[in-house]
Amino acid sequence: MPPDHSPALSRNRILVRAHQGPFDNFSHLQTLARQNLGANVGNLLFSHSIYRLLATDAASIAFDRFNTTDPGWVNENFDVVVLPLANAFRKNYIEELDRMSSIIEQLRIPVVVAGVNAQLGLKASEPKGGIGDSVTRFVRAILRNSPNIGVRGERTVRYLRKLGFSDDELVIVGCPSMYTYGPDLPVPRLPEAITTESRISLNLSPYVQGIGDLAIAQAAKYPHLVYTAQDLPTLGLLLTGTYDTHLPVRPGFPASLDHPLVGSGRTVMPVNVPGWLEHLARFDFSFGTRIHGNIAAILAGTPAYVLAHDSRTAELAEFHAIPHRTVGKDVASLDAAALYADADYDAMLTRHKDTWAGFAGFLDMHGLRSIYSPDTRPGDFEERINAVDYPPVATLQPNRGPQVMVLRVGVIAERFARAVLGRLKRILPGFRR
Repeated sequence: MPPDHSPALSRNRILVRAHQGPFDNFSHLQTLARQNLGANVGNLLFSHSIYRLLATDAASIAFDRFNTTDPGWVNENFDVVVLPLANAFRKNYIEELDRMSSIIEQLRIPVVVAGVNAQLGLKASEPKGGIGDSVTRFVRAILRNSPNIGVRGERTVRYLRKLGFSDDELVIVGCPSMYTYGPDLPVPRLPEAITTESRISLNLSPYVQGIGDLAIAQAAKYPHLVYTAQDLPTLGLLLTGTYDTHLPVRPGFPASLDHPLVGSGRTVMPVNVPGWLEHLARFDFSFGTRIHGNIAAILAGTPAYVLAHDSRTAELAEFHAIPHRTVGKDVASLDAAALYADADYDAMLTRHKDTWAGFAGFLDMHGLRSIYSPDTRPGDFEERINAVDYPPVATLQPNRGPQVMVLRVGVIAERFARAVLGRLKRILPGFRR
């Protein structure tokens, strides 16, 4: 007998996968010591958005990293699991994906994937590394208790079709971060033009060819340009003076204290979503290779432009009609003023009406009510967010290494104690502390 995929009347006990909750408040030093951004603050944006959307007055929402989760605990305490994912179909994420599959295969409740995509080159049809078996296992685990899986764009759909999945099992939803405010995407504040006096936020990926040359040229031309970083290595650079990463770093990328964007104090790093949006609201324009850096700008009312260097950025920009262009070796020659002049924000706002309607229908199909659903009322999300005194973006303070090391030792001890406690609870059912 096939599984019953009809949505329950109410699925109000919700577990959301996230690196941290929207009300968690960690300092710059704590964030670096805990490594709790998933290496990129962009990961906080889509979980923040999902929480805000689902935070009705009837909902009870919990967060979990969902990589060592006890399936029995999930089955007993929740009606549904929501997984807002990013480019999870990639070679260096397969161990994490397999761990999630192992958990999902033991669940009796639905799992809603609110956006996932494959890591592809712009001209590639499948990810590197022969990961098809693991991707197939994951999607099949989702479909055991759910009618379909939400993916970020058409390129991922084409890949999953090659693995044997049908169109009725795949729904393109884009990224939940674009639906933070439901049907009302903020209308961007549009300056007449970008000039050398404009305030510009630049976002960068270290591995994109020519990106360092772009950073240096634009920093020289626009004196009020700021590099708004998203990655933990840059937070490490700002606080300890060292940029530590396993990724390739192109020449000229802001990865050292003597870089003109770092040493001059024109590099910052957000560690929470409210501080990120507040920071980006101060700019006239945002552009660069980071899809969520530009989505965050859009949510802050700042016009943005995506330099799409791979399929995951391209398909999201295409689906949401975010102003963008695909880039290759030409990236170093691009200019902020020309990109802004090329952008069409009316198309993005018009497209949002359709994409939101599709996403709202996707949630409804899975028995999830949002604060924008008929006959629902929002909970206390906004009040709780406004009550937290979040730290602003991190700036250059490169002598904080000793404090980071002390905090890191404490984090290791805390996690070890939590692991021991969890094991005791599993092997001694009566154990309670």
